[in-house]
Amino acid sequence: MSTFSRGTSGPSGGAGLQNSLQTPRSAEQSIHDGIRGLKHIARELFEESSEIKEKFEALLKELGRLGLWVDCGDTPRGLQPMRSNAACRVLEKINETLQDLRVRIESMRNVETTEDTKDLLDCLDETREAAVDLQSIILEAGIPGELPPPAPRAFFGRDNLIEKIVRLGENFTPIALIGAGGIGKTSIALTVLHHDRIKERFGVNRRFIRCDQFPASHLHFLARLSKVIGAGVENPDGLAPLRPLLSTKKMIIVLDNADSILDPQGPNSQEIYAAVEELCQFETVCVCITSRITTVPRNCKRPRIPTLSMEAACEIFYGIYGDEERYNHIDILLRCLDFHPLSITLLATTASHNMWDPDRLTKEWYEHRAQVLRTDHNESLAATIELSLASPTFRNLDPITRGLLGVVAFFPQGVAEKNLDWLFPTIPDRKNIFDKFCVLSLAHRSNGFVTMLAPIRDYLSPQDPQSSPFLCAVKERYLTRLSVHLSPNEGEFVEAEWIKSEDVNVEHLLDVFTSVNTGASNVWDSCAKFMEHLYWHKPQQTALRSKIEGLPDDHRSKPRCLFELARLLGLVGNYVDAKAVLAHALTLEREWGDVSRVARALRTLASVHLMLGLRKEGIEQAEKALEMYKRLGDMVGQAESLHSLAQLLLYDDQLDAAEDAASQPIRFLPERGEEYSLCKSHRVLGEIYRSKGEKKKAIYHLETALGIASPFCWRTELFSIHYDLASLFHTRKDFDSANLHAQRAKSHTVDHVHHLGRAMEMQARIWCRQRRLEDARSEALAALGIYEKLGVAQDAGRCDNLLRRIERAMSMRSRSPSSEPDILREIFFGYATLLLRG
Repeated sequence: MSTFSRGTSGPSGGAGLQNSLQTPRSAEQSIHDGIRGLKHIARELFEESSEIKEKFEALLKELGRLGLWVDCGDTPRGLQPMRSNAACRVLEKINETLQDLRVRIESMRNVETTEDTKDLLDCLDETREAAVDLQSIILEAGIPGELPPPAPRAFFGRDNLIEKIVRLGENFTPIALIGAGGIGKTSIALTVLHHDRIKERFGVNRRFIRCDQFPASHLHFLARLSKVIGAGVENPDGLAPLRPLLSTKKMIIVLDNADSILDPQGPNSQEIYAAVEELCQFETVCVCITSRITTVPRNCKRPRIPTLSMEAACEIFYGIYGDEERYNHIDILLRCLDFHPLSITLLATTASHNMWDPDRLTKEWYEHRAQVLRTDHNESLAATIELSLASPTFRNLDPITRGLLGVVAFFPQGVAEKNLDWLFPTIPDRKNIFDKFCVLSLAHRSNGFVTMLAPIRDYLSPQDPQSSPFLCAVKERYLTRLSVHLSPNEGEFVEAEWIKSEDVNVEHLLDVFTSVNTGASNVWDSCAKFMEHLYWHKPQQTALRSKIEGLPDDHRSKPRCLFELARLLGLVGNYVDAKAVLAHALTLEREWGDVSRVARALRTLASVHLMLGLRKEGIEQAEKALEMYKRLGDMVGQAESLHSLAQLLLYDDQLDAAEDAASQPIRFLPERGEEYSLCKSHRVLGEIYRSKGEKKKAIYHLETALGIASPFCWRTELFSIHYDLASLFHTRKDFDSANLHAQRAKSHTVDHVHHLGRAMEMQARIWCRQRRLEDARSEALAALGIYEKLGVAQDAGRCDNLLRRIERAMSMRSRSPSSEPDILREIFFGYATLLLRG
């Protein structure tokens, strides 16, 4: 049977097609015979010429789609004889070019020149173009059904996804492309529909139905399906009249925007769903669905549709914007859009229409955000989002759902699913509502959160946070949760680890509400508590710093916020800034006259001076803090001051005085209830005895500290203890033990990047001592990268020196391996003091 004839009868059936496309049978046979001869000669002459071979194979594919060539046999399985004048003219042209090809190939048997090769390639191109023209003529001449829209011109960054979908299509597997509006579902489907392998598999039987362009009813869907596939059945009441065609023709059908007919709450949705599900059962039909909702036939494969890569996003943006130069702040804007294809297209179109330079575009984006994503022709992200909000499933939800959607949109991370009961206790159907957000692709699940793409968040987030009762209620719950007393010895300390997963949300919440109500003491007190949570559970820089420093000095919350900020800065290695912030906090606390807070600021400042090498100033401040705590009768405060004093005395080479200071808390602190301070006392004593060369005592106190800290899982202390043990065994040349403790120190650096850098630096020193120079260099480079990213110049400088010495040793070893021991001795001589001091 002809490739293009139809196996069904009716007004648009095969008979009409055969009568309209007639041409002498001899023309087809002549082309077929010509190709057989050409192929034999081509195989003989051009086995080594990949370009000629590729173009010849491409020509055969195009002719094969027309049925004008088969790989074996004496007769083509081509078209029925055609009488179309246009088709006949093109067939004659193909015949002529094939004869020309034969002449050129024959002439190249004896002599082959570059010009001959070029002429042959041009002739192959001309013949292939004629074959493509003939396909278009045939399709225009009355092939039943409708052609799909063209593939998008600008399509980047989805090669792996397209390949996956094409493979599914070739195997007739039903496919569902599900995702948020504007993610690129339709573009992906059209690209697949025009893919060469899909063309080869399905020929002209590639169909495309826009499901949002007809009423959502069973009858309308079937009528549209019948027309698009060319069945010729008027108003079918089921799939039965269409089955003969569907079961005999290899066909791919895209149901675009299928959510408009498959929405479970829509009219007739059950009947339409059943029809689409049956359509997916045909072994000769591949159904590809694009939809915002997830309720698609159960046997559909659902390849994940990711957002774009930076490179693909830039290709799209600059392809529309037209500027060949690439700008860093445009890259930042693309990240702000979460690499969402539609948003990028709209942003570039708006910038192009208005002739904005990159600076103006950046200014407009930060001032107006989602409002910029609207073109002069009223294309907008808002229209896409509102289409989802207009769906029957969304409209049938509780009226409060728009408010809840605003809460999800407000938070950068979205809302943690495990917190739904805690955040929304008065909403009985909360879990179902959040499920529906995901069903509608307004939100998606990621790492335990229900979240949104950034452009959708920008559109749906409340413009005035204080006017949203849901958001204000959520804010109060977070502030209450932050207000707990954090003591490492108490149960609430472990529960406060929730901040590790929600630090970004809490920081954003505080940033927004300190902006809209700068005088609110409860919000600013919560800022201080937030940084205290970070200090204990996730040390890192905070975006709230500039706002805290900008508070008026007479604001009662400022000294407390400054103190917690300084502690955080110190813990991430930014000691210079920590000192400046602490000095400011100390001045304000003295003005307020709170002796306990003054003592706390002095003690903390002493510890910062220790890290800056300002031992004399630190000793003086630690002693003042100790006296204040004695007057107040604060035993824990005294212990903490003595810890700081002991370490300062240690690094000032007053080892006996340091030992005395570190030993005192062990004598007066109770064993129960103050385990954290006791742990620190033993750790500091271990460090002192290590410096004094008393190995047994050092190991005893460090292992005692380890025994106290382990049940409580105090990561900071556990890191410090293992780090000190690694240093101890390193100096004693017990490299196996040193490596063991360095690895354990690294294992306790979760959520503490600065500690990770220190552990990697220690590991590099140990490996260098073991002559594992390549490993040491790799570890030192990683540590240096961490320090540079954190902006801790002192640590970066020290690590850079270590790296230089390692590289120097590697260089000298490669030139003179026999001198390696002397080189290593030279390297570590310079580190002796550093190693002794940890």
